[in-house]
Amino acid sequence: MRYVLTVVAVLGVALGVAAVVLGEADDSPGLQFIGVLIALGAVVFGIRNLRGGT
Repeated sequence: MRYVLTVVAVLGVALGVAAVVLGEADDSPGLQFIGVLIALGAVVFGIRNLRGGT
């Protein structure tokens, strides 16, 4: 189960990066900010998952 959650975290980072890139192409600072938040949240989630946190 831990590995499935890690894959979900990696996909979340990819989604966040895609949102930042698309926000840059459309000149949308709101979409870029949301993308950064998604990516950072996924990184934190992935680290907590790998370390065994709750």
